[in-house]
Amino acid sequence: MSEGIKLTEREMRYIQVFEAVTGATVLDCVENSELLVFVVRKGDLGKALARKGQRIKEIARLLKKRIKVIEFDDNPTVFVKNALHPAEIYEPIRVTEKADGKKIIIVMVNPRDKGIAIGKDGRNIDLTRYLVKRHFQIDHVIVQ
Repeated sequence: MSEGIKLTEREMRYIQVFEAVTGATVLDCVENSELLVFVVRKGDLGKALARKGQRIKEIARLLKKRIKVIEFDDNPTVFVKNALHPAEIYEPIRVTEKADGKKIIIVMVNPRDKGIAIGKDGRNIDLTRYLVKRHFQIDHVIVQ
């Protein structure tokens, strides 16, 4: 797990359930009102989504929440691409540093997928920003 990430007891219980059902290793869990996001170790996404997503559906039913699974990657640009999936991302994703020292990621998205990347009321992009800041200390993600 990334250094400095603090999980609540509730999130730790969610991780236990997820790992027991899927066999995938969870690196992070974020809960908001109606959604649980699990960040799984690189290479474990297939385990988590096996059997046409039946395991995920089972967990969603058990926990009474929607589930999103994101595969971790040490490269922040690949991680952002994974987090914004299924939106079509144009390469390259740029990481830049502002004059004040803040790092930002700029992502070009297919115009028809911009709504998917941003999400209703900005939920998807806010979640992506939160996870990127949590794992990579990158201050902002911009979708163009």
